[in-house]
Amino acid sequence: MKSCLCVLLVLVSLFISLWEALLHTLLLLSLSFCSALEIPHFFCELAQVLRLACSDTFINNILIYFAALMFGGLPLSVIIFSYIHIVSSVLRMPSSEGKHKAFSTCGSHLSVVSLFYGTSFGVYISSAVTDSSRKAAVASVMYTVVPQMLNPFIYSLRNRDMKESFRMLTGQTTSLL
Repeated sequence: MKSCLCVLLVLVSLFISLWEALLHTLLLLSLSFCSALEIPHFFCELAQVLRLACSDTFINNILIYFAALMFGGLPLSVIIFSYIHIVSSVLRMPSSEGKHKAFSTCGSHLSVVSLFYGTSFGVYISSAVTDSSRKAAVASVMYTVVPQMLNPFIYSLRNRDMKESFRMLTGQTTSLL
């Protein structure tokens, strides 16, 4: 990938993120809030702020669902589509060793993507179903902290030295990774 394309992708991603955050912030400014309210989270999550509003949040909710569809559903569908093509290409490989190597390379990426999308989906489903602030806070930590924390570990499991250290740590002699 050329460096100018990489810079362009980063700038487009930054611009879209800033634009969406600005739009949500401007819509939040039009809402009225009751006094003496507290958000039981370690960060100010949009869904929790909307719950505290005393005015109608219909437009805000529509924007949240639209943004979730565009910035979550669309990338997820592209990832699923690409993995379908990758799996079909790998299954057509003649050697089983090549198949194993290809699947182990894709496995770490797929585990990180599954962890991120699974926990973020769980956060928004749990916030719609339950009113428990403790459960919502735990779910928020799961999707904001855990995938980013595990990302280097998961990708390092592809390294032979890390695999051997992990086997020694767990006391296993057979190759599980």
